[in-house]
Amino acid sequence: MTNEVSIPLAFLGGVLSFVSPCVLPLVPSYISFVTGISFEELTNNNATELKRVILLNSVMFILGFSTVFVVILGSSAQLFGTFFMEYQDVVRKIGGVIIVLLGIHIIGIINLKMLQRDKRLHFFREKPSGLLGSFLVGIGFAAGWTPCIGPILSAIFAVAATSGNPWSGTILFIAYSAGLAIPFMLTSFGINTFLKHFNRLKRHMRVVSIISGVFLILTGLLIFFNSFAIITGYMDSLLPRFN
Repeated sequence: MTNEVSIPLAFLGGVLSFVSPCVLPLVPSYISFVTGISFEELTNNNATELKRVILLNSVMFILGFSTVFVVILGSSAQLFGTFFMEYQDVVRKIGGVIIVLLGIHIIGIINLKMLQRDKRLHFFREKPSGLLGSFLVGIGFAAGWTPCIGPILSAIFAVAATSGNPWSGTILFIAYSAGLAIPFMLTSFGINTFLKHFNRLKRHMRVVSIISGVFLILTGLLIFFNSFAIITGYMDSLLPRFN
């Protein structure tokens, strides 16, 4: 039942990662790089073959970053969750405090310099050819893009590691990956619409940062006070009324 509360939060975390100031402005460049199609072709050509190339390469890119999030981070959360079960209360409270601090950092109230450094791993000066290349670029994206999405990933990791559910990490990181993947795919097929509204959206990047920070602070507080369990218990108590 804890997942019934945290799955929507993990999905929202993926969406917030997509619209974060260090990801959203570079989405068109990533689409061009992943698909191997020039920016001019992306915006001017609506041929069926072009759409097929965009679809296949975008799917492989998504599978690449989802593999890192779900398989590596999800499994790690499961491993750490089992390892720290004996100290669950202490780990939960420490994790909650750290996540609150990350949220305050994103809002801009404090400055954590280690999160200001650009961690993007420039594995590829040129994209490896084919669909496998798109998959590898997705892995590189997930492995290196920590300044903006790292704090949100940390929050989801902490929720998974302290949930007591051995499959929580896998489930939550699938939800997170979906929240990141869906807007990326929609943007791939609607690049002109995206660009049309992007300049307007850029003016609200500060608001996006504040929303992301508040999201992390609230998640950290829920973890610290074990409120996920409280909310779950409340939902359990309501279920008999609807049966």
